[in-house]
Amino acid sequence: MWLKPEEVLLKNALKLWVTQKSSCYFILQRRRGHGEGGGRLTGRLVGALDAVLDSNARVAPFRILLQVPGSQVYSPIACGELLNGSDVYWAIATGATLEEINQHWDWLEQNLLHTLSVFDNKDDIASFVKGKVKALIAEETSSRLAEQEEEPEKFREALVKFEARFNFPEAEKLVTYYSCCCWKGRVPRQGWLYLSINHLCFYSFFLGKELKLVIPWVDIQKLERTSNVFLTDTIRITTQNKERDFSMFLNLNEVFKIMEQLADVTLRRLLDNEAFDLDPDLQEPSQITKRDLEARAQNEFFRAFFRLPRKEKLRAVVDCSLWTPFSRCHTAGRMFASDSYICFASREDGCCHVVLPLREVVSIEKMEDTSLLPNPIIVSIRSKMAFQFIELKDRENLVEGLLERLKQVHANHPVHYDTSASDEDMTSPVFYSTSLCSGHKFGDLEIVSSQSSEEHEDESSPLHPGPLTAVFQQSGSQSPDSHLSREQIKISLWSDHFVEYGRTVCMFRTEKIRKLVAMGIPESLRGKLWLLFSDAVTDLASHPGYYGNLVEESLGRCCLVTEEIERDLHRSLPEHPAFQNETGIAALRRVLTAYAHRNPKIGYCQSMNILTSVLLLYAKEEEAFWLLVAVCERMLPDYFNHRVIGAQVDQSVFEELIKEQLPELVEHMKDLSALASVSLSWFLTLFLNIMPLESAVNVVDCFFYDGIKAIFQLGLAVLEANAEGLCSSKDDGQALMILSRFLDHIKNEDSPGPPIGSHHAFFSDDREPYPVTDIADLIRDSYEKFGDQSVEQIEHLRCKHRIRVLQGHEDTTKQNVLRVVIPEVSILPEDLEELYDLFKREHLMSCYWEQPRPGVQRHDPSRPYAEQYRIDARQFAHLFQLVSPWTCGAHTEILAERTFRLLDDNMDQLMEFKAFVSCLDIMYNGEMNEKIKLLYRLHIPPALTENDRDSQSPLKNPLLSTSRPLVFGKSNGDTVDYQKQLKQMIKDLAKEKDKTEKELPKMSQREFIQFCKTLYSMFHEDPEENDLYQAIATVTTLLLQIGEVGQRSSSSGSCSQECAEDLQASAPSLEQDSVFMDPGKTPQDPQAFPESAEGDWTVSLEHILASLLTEQSLVNFFEKPLDIKSKLENAKINQYSLKTSEMSHQSQPELKLSSL
Repeated sequence: MWLKPEEVLLKNALKLWVTQKSSCYFILQRRRGHGEGGGRLTGRLVGALDAVLDSNARVAPFRILLQVPGSQVYSPIACGELLNGSDVYWAIATGATLEEINQHWDWLEQNLLHTLSVFDNKDDIASFVKGKVKALIAEETSSRLAEQEEEPEKFREALVKFEARFNFPEAEKLVTYYSCCCWKGRVPRQGWLYLSINHLCFYSFFLGKELKLVIPWVDIQKLERTSNVFLTDTIRITTQNKERDFSMFLNLNEVFKIMEQLADVTLRRLLDNEAFDLDPDLQEPSQITKRDLEARAQNEFFRAFFRLPRKEKLRAVVDCSLWTPFSRCHTAGRMFASDSYICFASREDGCCHVVLPLREVVSIEKMEDTSLLPNPIIVSIRSKMAFQFIELKDRENLVEGLLERLKQVHANHPVHYDTSASDEDMTSPVFYSTSLCSGHKFGDLEIVSSQSSEEHEDESSPLHPGPLTAVFQQSGSQSPDSHLSREQIKISLWSDHFVEYGRTVCMFRTEKIRKLVAMGIPESLRGKLWLLFSDAVTDLASHPGYYGNLVEESLGRCCLVTEEIERDLHRSLPEHPAFQNETGIAALRRVLTAYAHRNPKIGYCQSMNILTSVLLLYAKEEEAFWLLVAVCERMLPDYFNHRVIGAQVDQSVFEELIKEQLPELVEHMKDLSALASVSLSWFLTLFLNIMPLESAVNVVDCFFYDGIKAIFQLGLAVLEANAEGLCSSKDDGQALMILSRFLDHIKNEDSPGPPIGSHHAFFSDDREPYPVTDIADLIRDSYEKFGDQSVEQIEHLRCKHRIRVLQGHEDTTKQNVLRVVIPEVSILPEDLEELYDLFKREHLMSCYWEQPRPGVQRHDPSRPYAEQYRIDARQFAHLFQLVSPWTCGAHTEILAERTFRLLDDNMDQLMEFKAFVSCLDIMYNGEMNEKIKLLYRLHIPPALTENDRDSQSPLKNPLLSTSRPLVFGKSNGDTVDYQKQLKQMIKDLAKEKDKTEKELPKMSQREFIQFCKTLYSMFHEDPEENDLYQAIATVTTLLLQIGEVGQRSSSSGSCSQECAEDLQASAPSLEQDSVFMDPGKTPQDPQAFPESAEGDWTVSLEHILASLLTEQSLVNFFEKPLDIKSKLENAKINQYSLKTSEMSHQSQPELKLSSL
């Protein structure tokens, strides 16, 4: 165990310890008298002393000491000398056994020994090691507490520190924490790693320096275990611009697994809309705990291993043994109990596993407990088989839960026995599950609700009665006698197997059945076995009449999906006679349309037509439908959707397997993208349109039994068989030609029918005969050479590569958006990238901590690139405050609201990135007239509304008298009359107005006052603040007179006093400004503001622009270059703090209310 470091003084002490191992920094010692054969006198004395001591006072027989080279107390033990009596060391670990102390020693060697050499100061070495050991002790303590209680005190302490150090909102839930080191170059920083639902955080305070690191899970592009110069095992986290290494974990495997799960869950929740909708667990991130993550991982493994529906939830996992009659013994393994299934998997991989749908179970009974059969239960199924499980812990609760779920399943799917079934029916090759659905016999059971369903289907929507191969024989399909005899031999082998291992979905699945499948399933049994292996038979039996109803509802409807289906119908196996007439085409149309109606999320995707065509060849129409459901929704998750994420993930996994299994090929083909282009279709079509059909169906046989593993290993076998040719290929085109020719010449020697050409026949225009490969040999090689990949390994690789694939899609989205925006703005591309990241992060932060608001939509990858991330008014206000150059103090938020209203063209309360950047581009890089025009538009409708927060007061009295001449005070006392210049300016503007541009509406007096307020706010704290205030006062007076000139022509109106009050409130020194006062009069003089009816006071954009151009200080202000880079740097630093401070202010009223 690790010890709190304490000094050990050995001066003048007895030689109580013997050094076993030593290094420059650590010493492993054994206490004398322990582990010695005979022993000397000293050893015997020490051993006797330890034996008589009380257990609390006894000294552990092994210990590890820390020593620091070069310090005053250092002794060169590493060179073989004994300890000096005057030296001081630190005891950091003890052990009761040599094995225990060696584990600590190994950990120190792997994680600390090489690290310490980077320190220059020897005292820092001691401080670092002691701090690390203390952290390990704290972590061990917290782990033990976590096992004992639900909410340990240590976790609460860590939570308080996490909240104080990172100041996240309360919604940012901490999942777990670890002690570790974060590497900064070659220097390690000891600290604490906090894993929350949205972020990975690291905190260190070492040698007076504080380090805080926050990495959102959605920013992680790669998560991997690696090694660096100093450590053999580290966790490397790669984001867009940086790599971070974390090491020295007490249990690195556990940490990495939880990191991987949190990254996977968060990315799927925030970036993968299709997976989000299918997984309810992703929709409640606040409920995620460490225990939930472990349960989720076990759930996903369970569903992947037994290929069960996503809705299945694992209820219990217990160690047990199952009686296996074929081996005449009990096989050790584990029982998995879920909502609708009891499953068993042997400890020895591939030895035996069983799937028992509760729908097939008749009874679950406890047997008498004996020494030979401890804690046994018997599970009886309808096909007159029974399964005996023994050595079940907590048998009472387990059986109680099973019986409750069994009762629920039977209540949902009532069945009754068909006593008319004869014994011949039970032993016939019709070995489905034990039900009757839509006219199918399944042994001795019949579903009540399915009676006469076949007659109904014949009347309304006639379905094809059997597999298409039974009806459409190939022309000249008289197979040779040898082929028929091989088929008969296969049928005989399968019949023998059914007798011994079972013939229903509940059969024992062993290595023997895998070998039979690899040989190729007989054509007469193929469709039935596909149903059993995929468990589609359970869905078929549980939903009588479901398919017929779907067909009735979906046929005749016309939409985009049905148009796509119609377009592909005649491209589906056109060389097969079954799809050269309307019978096969109609069946294919019904199945595809019905599935699109059942699952609109998937609808119809290309390659589904090829797969369904093959299913229809060997299964009845309704069976083909349920097989398609099993493939699309269970066996190939996320394959058939908008972005085919699942296929891309598996293709990426396949690339990694190539690197592991075929290193020589990888060495020659550095870039595997060429293989990716061809191998992606292998996964999407299961090789069905890659090789001849009679060979490809054997691949589908293996797929239905072993899942995606069969495709991985077959792909590796194909590459291995062509490795020599691929290594000698000169370019990618030649490599692809080699693969295409090889795949096109894979034959099935056992096929009873004639060969059917593949879609790649045009690649094989060979003048010389090309060697033929038998599919059975290729499959056998794939199992022998590459069949060692377990389901757990594949699922781990899928999780790892899903992160990369999703981030790849995010990068594609980003590049496409920037490609559209870059030509239209003057902002540099690298600055646009930073802006896009800020824009996206603002959207994601609301997803982290806020409940979805009515107008805000989740990230939807099916939308056009530019519309995938959109922000609402509140999010825009945050970004405006961070990156806009037009900061106006308290007025900034009001200006942001008006800007959002102006840019929200379609009034959906959401803004896209392009509109956001276009606005910023004008602010930073626009000409003066463009900036003034933008400001003008921000102060007229729709940007400025009647309900605007800053413009509620009505207009009552005039600001200026119409009778007062337009006179400006000059600094030298002279006055200038601008009446002539003003009239000429209006005439010139009228002539030069651009008729092609849509004229903006004129600005009313109320709107003009708001315009002036914004300008005054923008000038605050500017270095030229006083000059700008003087200039804008001059321009404001000029524009007010312009408005009055236009007002006189229509009516004798005047402006309001309240406008003057508003303006005076905007500028602190406005009261003393001479432009707002007539010489000799005060503003309170009633004669200065004679009462009159309000007229239509207006001013145009041209008036404002021309007036502003008369003041050089204003021109300089709007034309001076602005630096967006400094704003972006500050925004990256402050974006989180701004959001968290806003949320804390929002929560304060709630806290006050709750305290009352």
